[in-house]
Amino acid sequence: MIKDDVLAIILGGGQGSRLYPLTADRSKPAVPIAGKYRLVDIPLSNCINSSINRMFVLTQFNSASLNRHIKNTYNFSVFSNAFIDLLAAEQTMSNKNWFQGTADAVRQSMHHFLNHDFKYALILSGDQLYQMDFNHLIERHMESGARITIATLPVTAGEGTEFGIMKTDEENMITQFVEKPNAEEILKWNSDVSDYMKSEGRLYLASMGIYVFERELLIELMNDPNTNDFGKEIIPQSIGKHKVLSYQFEGYWTDIGNIRSFFDANLGLTDSIPSFNLFDNKNRIYTHARLLPPSKISGTLITDSVIADGCIIHAGKIERSVIGIRSRIEIGSTIIKTYMMGNDSYQTLKEIAAKPGDILMGVGAGCHIENAILDKNCRIGSNVTIIGGPHLENCETDTYVISGGIVVIKKGVTIPPGFVLK
Repeated sequence: MIKDDVLAIILGGGQGSRLYPLTADRSKPAVPIAGKYRLVDIPLSNCINSSINRMFVLTQFNSASLNRHIKNTYNFSVFSNAFIDLLAAEQTMSNKNWFQGTADAVRQSMHHFLNHDFKYALILSGDQLYQMDFNHLIERHMESGARITIATLPVTAGEGTEFGIMKTDEENMITQFVEKPNAEEILKWNSDVSDYMKSEGRLYLASMGIYVFERELLIELMNDPNTNDFGKEIIPQSIGKHKVLSYQFEGYWTDIGNIRSFFDANLGLTDSIPSFNLFDNKNRIYTHARLLPPSKISGTLITDSVIADGCIIHAGKIERSVIGIRSRIEIGSTIIKTYMMGNDSYQTLKEIAAKPGDILMGVGAGCHIENAILDKNCRIGSNVTIIGGPHLENCETDTYVISGGIVVIKKGVTIPPGFVLK
């Protein structure tokens, strides 16, 4: 069976500076998404749905919350060989350095992988949003006789300048690779795609950062200490030297690389028919099983929004927003195009009574929040106005960051009553 031949390796990424301040005290895969999940739940769920149950997650920055999430979420039967192991960068007698790139992370962890029997290594990113049956990917890899397979996504010329672009032959073998070609250069890099992709103008094959490696070839490639990155070194150097297959994927996929892409991916979930389907009976997204009550909503007009478990909402209006677990929104507040991550716990009545006049966790009364991300455990006082948009310049203060017009309220901060940012 395919699942017994595959070992999944999920790359947690580096410092995640482009997602700051969401990565100030958590790793990229641990960033909350869709109100109740973590980014790492996406590749892990894709693996589980594909019956690939032996997984490693590699990380080195702020890994405590990620480690806790995985430990508390993914528990397999003791009678199976399934596992998820989190490997943080570690000093050994042979290597005392941090991970220097994606390939170096795999290289430094190889001694853990080789303790297991596998024919194929499935290497994934921990910060992407998509749903894929990896069995089709592995089967295509096996049928083609390739030694490496790269999942590719047909993109338009405008989109292609942000990706590594592949050129393929009539057998879908990759013959050339270019990293982020300019607008003129990319026009020479079209490949054969389906008629539907042609009709969409998506003629260029972008690397998705999803790879299948034959075990022996991976061992051989990892023996070269001078190659630190898959996308910049391993893949380009392998083309023409080894058979490298392009596996074209035509579903929804987005790379959560910065605040804008993260914001758009979350708000995209509020579409009437979202590109990423959370309501799929077969392709479930797994996460920590919290014992939360249903959300309680009173007097609120809600349009095109996603409301997670355990919320207490008295807002006047919520429009095109994602409201995370245990969120509290007081009377008369308006929430538009906002991702509110929610809270890690409730404040008890005893705690509230002990400090009368304190600003409570959540959004107070009479607020207007728009084009914003509220990180976990924020306290927004009453009559606060926060309206993001392109008119705001990028900046950082003690309580918020503005990135591309999106206002990100930092985790656990307090915004005083009457505060205005617009």
